[in-house]
Amino acid sequence: MNIVTLTLNPAVDKSVKVDGLLPENKLICHSINRQAGGGGINISRVLKRLSVNSTCVFTMGGDNGKFLNQELINSNIKTLPVKTQSWTRENLSVVDTLTNLQYRFGMPGSKLTEKEKTIIINTVSKQLLVGDMLVLSGSLAEDISTNFYAEIIRSLATKKIKIVLDTSGKALTDALKENVFLIKPNQRELAQLAGKEFLDSQEQEEFAKSLVKAGRVNYVVVSLGSRGALIVCKDGINYQTAPSVEVKSTIGAGDSMLAGIIYGILENESQQNILKWGVACGTAATMQEGTDLAQLDNINAAFKIINR
Repeated sequence: MNIVTLTLNPAVDKSVKVDGLLPENKLICHSINRQAGGGGINISRVLKRLSVNSTCVFTMGGDNGKFLNQELINSNIKTLPVKTQSWTRENLSVVDTLTNLQYRFGMPGSKLTEKEKTIIINTVSKQLLVGDMLVLSGSLAEDISTNFYAEIIRSLATKKIKIVLDTSGKALTDALKENVFLIKPNQRELAQLAGKEFLDSQEQEEFAKSLVKAGRVNYVVVSLGSRGALIVCKDGINYQTAPSVEVKSTIGAGDSMLAGIIYGILENESQQNILKWGVACGTAATMQEGTDLAQLDNINAAFKIINR
């Protein structure tokens, strides 16, 4: 099965440390790291560490976009960048070494012209054959219509592509009007999808089951944060707790979890083991500093703990 990831709102993720975060002072940054970031890009990075190849389609603008593309090439990931007039954004995370607290600053997304949107749809379509998998992951820039994911899905309807979707808000609601294979909301995003502020555990289960029963989606994976995750499909419901580890960063934990879920599906694992791989990868991401995501040794270590 060919796998294509699409990142419409990528970023160069910069992480730094400061020895005391104080207002108005000139702060000296150290331990500076820059990496390619964004939902689909992160998923391609983790899949590569699991020995799964994917084609990474993303928007690329200016020097930031060129840097991002080269970082992926250096990681032996196949890239298909779509050049844009707007520069690729840069996000910043700062860890205060005195408190070990992490501060995350997200920049606005890049604008896309109508021509660029058409190129994106055509680029994705050319890479996919019947039965392949497309991962649509990440936020949409503010100027992009919330139905753009849905538009992409509709353009592929005849190919029966397995759509894996990880977004939120109206973009998620609009996309679920089309055929989707898997979604991975967190608890807040699932509640919003249900039109509520909060869902208790039973309500989460019932609403997720209703999505599957209605044929809107095959799998619903709900991230429960530090408590792990649950998975719902026609075969039932499974929970998986997350192992207790020292958390160094939460950046990319959700993307790493989704990469693990995809890996489990590709390996034809049981529903429970699919979830185990997802939680292991999500946990492994928190064991790394900055934007390093889930490393293979930590994935294997977390998976081993889960299986005890």
